[in-house]
Amino acid sequence: MYTTIISTKYQVVIPREVRKLFDLRPGQRVVFIPHKKTLRMVVVPPIEQAEGFLPGIDTDPQREEEDEER
Repeated sequence: MYTTIISTKYQVVIPREVRKLFDLRPGQRVVFIPHKKTLRMVVVPPIEQAEGFLPGIDTDPQREEEDEER
């Protein structure tokens, strides 16, 4: 288990071991999810990693007829 302290500016430092374990980089997004009496931090993957996560989905853009005539 890793611990850290909340600063007077409400900032926390992610321990080095955790940064290495999850390959965290500066500028990477995270989301905080409150759950009962806990707080969970989830790393948000870059949008580039989302490509292909729904196999079989039609990626052809669908447009309204009005837009097609322009």
